[in-house]
Amino acid sequence: MTIDSNLNSTPSAAAAGTWRLGDRTVNRIGYGAMRLAGMPWDERPRDRADSVALLRRAIELGVDHIDTAAFYFLPTRSVNELISTALQPYPDELVITTKVGAGRSRDGAFEYARPDQLRSQVEENIRQLGLDCLDVVNLRWGAGLEREAGSVAEHFGALAELREAGLIRHLGISNIGAEQLAEAMEIAPVVCVQNRYGLTDRQDDALVDLCGRHGIAFVPFFAVAAAVPGGLPGAAGHDTTGESEVAKVAAAHGATPAQVRLAWTLHRGDHVLAIPGTGDRTHLEENIAAGGLRLSEEELALLNGIATAG
Repeated sequence: MTIDSNLNSTPSAAAAGTWRLGDRTVNRIGYGAMRLAGMPWDERPRDRADSVALLRRAIELGVDHIDTAAFYFLPTRSVNELISTALQPYPDELVITTKVGAGRSRDGAFEYARPDQLRSQVEENIRQLGLDCLDVVNLRWGAGLEREAGSVAEHFGALAELREAGLIRHLGISNIGAEQLAEAMEIAPVVCVQNRYGLTDRQDDALVDLCGRHGIAFVPFFAVAAAVPGGLPGAAGHDTTGESEVAKVAAAHGATPAQVRLAWTLHRGDHVLAIPGTGDRTHLEENIAAGGLRLSEEELALLNGIATAG
């Protein structure tokens, strides 16, 4: 049995290695803030002090890439506000990535912005986060979980204008296919693609490789959890596909199945960045520790075979 020493000591996000995100270098394992305030179906929001403490702990452990959005909110909690409260003055090395396009009304209903509405969404993120300029903004294409078709040119072009105006440093794009990525790249530099992807959710294998060839970061969401078909954006359940294979590899490393899934994701390429989300400090430390888990060629072959068998 091989037990990775980093899994039994204080974890560091630096163990995952680094990637250049635009003009900034970040550790390849970061933090996805979606669950920080709680989810709409929770009985009550997460304790504010606990959420603030978790964010500060993430920074202590070397997290320098946080993914958020203005539409991550509950009636009495805003994730962006929690980030601002917990982390200002922001560390110089911290990169905060947010997303626009998708949005939510005051009653929580999801809606999609017109190109002329994107500026107000960008400015709202700036205001909530207490920034003068957003580090990275992803155009989140489509309001639901399923991949949307159609041209992104008008929306991405509007964000490119906001980049030229100095409100955004770098642009990314989310929930898209290869043709839409090519379309966006013709308009402005793309530093990251954020799509649903994981060990047993492999529809974007070719897109991951394409991003690598262009030096674009691929940032998967739901790398551990499985999306619930027909659910709200952000709804997720437990994916049990390949459970026995994942458990076998986890046992060999003294790791959890979630850590193995994250480690597999990071093994897909040096340009792949993980942003696992949690509101639990123990899970946060486990997620960060997964960045130092090294899988053998035999273990990778076993895990890759799950999708092949499916």
